[in-house]
Amino acid sequence: MNRELIVRSNSVAVDFALLKDGKLIELHKDENDHNFNVGDILLAKIRKPVTGLNAAFVNVGYEKDAFLHYHDLGPQLASMLKFIKKASTGKLKDYSLKNFPFEKDIDKHGSINQVVKSNQSLLVQIVKEPISTKGPRISSELSLAGRYLVMVPFSDRVSVSQKIESNQEKERLKRLVKSIKPKGFGVIIRTVAEGKKVAELDKDLQNLLDKWTAMCKKLYKALTPSKVLVEVNRASSILRDVFNDTFTGIHVDDETLYTQLKDYVHEIAPDKESIVKLYSSPVPIFEKFGIERQIKTSFGRTASMSKGAYLVIEHTEALHVIDVNSGNRSNKANNQEDTALEVNMLAATEIARQLRLRDMGGIIVVDFIDMVKSDHRRKLFDHLRKEMKDDRAKHKILPPSKFGLVQITRQRVRPEINIKTTEENPSGSNQEVEAPIVLIEKINVDLEHLLKNTKKEKGIVLNTHPFIAAYLTKGFPSIRSKWFLEHKKWIKIQPRDAYTYLEYHFKDKNGKELI
Repeated sequence: MNRELIVRSNSVAVDFALLKDGKLIELHKDENDHNFNVGDILLAKIRKPVTGLNAAFVNVGYEKDAFLHYHDLGPQLASMLKFIKKASTGKLKDYSLKNFPFEKDIDKHGSINQVVKSNQSLLVQIVKEPISTKGPRISSELSLAGRYLVMVPFSDRVSVSQKIESNQEKERLKRLVKSIKPKGFGVIIRTVAEGKKVAELDKDLQNLLDKWTAMCKKLYKALTPSKVLVEVNRASSILRDVFNDTFTGIHVDDETLYTQLKDYVHEIAPDKESIVKLYSSPVPIFEKFGIERQIKTSFGRTASMSKGAYLVIEHTEALHVIDVNSGNRSNKANNQEDTALEVNMLAATEIARQLRLRDMGGIIVVDFIDMVKSDHRRKLFDHLRKEMKDDRAKHKILPPSKFGLVQITRQRVRPEINIKTTEENPSGSNQEVEAPIVLIEKINVDLEHLLKNTKKEKGIVLNTHPFIAAYLTKGFPSIRSKWFLEHKKWIKIQPRDAYTYLEYHFKDKNGKELI
């Protein structure tokens, strides 16, 4: 398995594409004017507690107040409020917490108006970016994420990622972290810490302590609301969370970003520093790595899979619905049940990719093709869970119902990625049309299906719009030439002036329509 990170920079944004064996699995955009990133910590001000909701609305500098529920306050809220008051007035100079007297934990079943009041300042962390008409979701239970560890101020608890399966390794890591953990800070040990030595963990912890100290220094006479700690840039954040030994390349088309990423990789994995490369070809970086093509074919209402199968993805205010279709797929399966299983397994892989790619969150309902056998349903469920194992967003998958529906809940922390894949109609109509690359994909699928089912057919003619005909036949090697090399059959292409831009028909030499 090879992973590559492709970084494209321009004057207004930086785009990040994560590839797994050449296939696009994640797409991120870091816009320069984006003020609220998950992980940022702000000194905010309570606008007003609302007893009926057991929550408070908090001014974080956004057009809409952020929502802070009682359960997101954290048990050590009283200690934190005391710390903020002393730090912001200059009475506290030691930010290490080793000599700081902690207050009693707040009652976990208490009421919001018992612990906070209007115009009170507190530190909050963004846990969900503003989505649709809602303001950002926040928490006052702070955490500072590092490469191997997550540090939690005002806590003493040490916990280990559930993804580390070995109990022996869990105990080893706990023992090591307890020996280096500073007083007053809890630690969560991340999955990537598995097998690491105490020196690497200690270095990561010291970096987080330095970050905490730098943040606390900003509290003195700070205005509210104001940002006191900024999450690392999106490129470093992605690398911190997903970087591992399977990475084979990080390609960047901007010299400043290249230097930043090279320094970051040198810090977290010195032996991998050479995989960071500055891209300088005149061909745009996303085109060179086939990302533009994948974006055009992966976003939109339908997402195609191999051999004619496809997904239909619909979005509503309450949930996302995905319908699995076999299309004109043909295979060597003996019966309908085996065909359904094969298509469903393909769909599960593509659905796991689509959820990450579009960053779809909330409730997702998938309508798989009905399967009668319970062991087939179990096989599909296990395969879907395996495919979604690498998904960093928290998620839960329910087994298929008797109607063939699978329900998924997936954490939503930022707005869903929505990319426009339609283009202006060159025929002059006001109605937009699918991107040409999507049309070519459809023609490819239909041709493959046609050649499998009409092997004795001597002549195949493709009638299509002159623009599309030219695209298929011009250049070297042309798409038609590639068809000939792959299928050993020459396809005659006839331009038809009367056809609309998206119209095409396969016919035999006598003009009879084949598909």
